[in-house]
Amino acid sequence: QVQLVESGGGLVQAGGSLRVSCAASGTIFSIDSINVQGWYRQAPGKQREFVASIVGGSSPKYADSVKGRFTISRNNVKTAVYLQMDNLKPEDTAVYYCTMSSLGRPYWGQGTQVTVSS
Repeated sequence: QVQLVESGGGLVQAGGSLRVSCAASGTIFSIDSINVQGWYRQAPGKQREFVASIVGGSSPKYADSVKGRFTISRNNVKTAVYLQMDNLKPEDTAVYYCTMSSLGRPYWGQGTQVTVSS
């Protein structure tokens, strides 16, 4: 079992920056078995969509809409993943969800609201 808690959302003006964080907790075995860490978002009236992910030791992947503006990173012990968001746009407004996979099972956080005003 892995528990995820996001933080760092808020209100920011267009062109600004925000960093959201996700803290993972659970058994040592579950945490050590995490092999996928990422972020999704869901805007009002829309489906949840992929934002960014890190799989194992591979290079991070990004949705085309955020490439060059968002950066995903993590700590070395798999207990945290971050999303640095720069040059934010009003269309980035959404609830941002952290996700991690351990032993083939996906886990989700409760989400954190990011609102970008024009």
